[in-house]
Amino acid sequence: MIFWRWIAGLLGASLMIGETIRSWGMGRPFLFVADDFFIGIPLVVTAVLMARDTVARRAAFAGAWGATAGMLYPSFFGKLVEPTEAAAAATNIPFDFLTTIIGIAFATALAGLVAAVALKGAKE
Repeated sequence: MIFWRWIAGLLGASLMIGETIRSWGMGRPFLFVADDFFIGIPLVVTAVLMARDTVARRAAFAGAWGATAGMLYPSFFGKLVEPTEAAAAATNIPFDFLTTIIGIAFATALAGLVAAVALKGAKE
């Protein structure tokens, strides 16, 4: 589980930092920026809490992974299916590269969710 704790911390931090870089000076609505913080903070916090694996902490960890996957799903597939020119112009990161990064983050979130649920953990 140590591997997935590190991945959660790195993914959570990179979501928050990446969204800040992507949105800096672009005039994006606050909620479009804040949503990455809403999923990044729980990933980082539960990764730290999982230093002591309990059933409740594992449930929170799985929930953080699930929320991350759920929020990345429309972001990723929305860029694959009929992306608008306005969406492509509203970023500081090249659109194709951004789509690739979000796709990798989405796949990682799904794998993290499976790992948090399926890997052997503490008994409580």
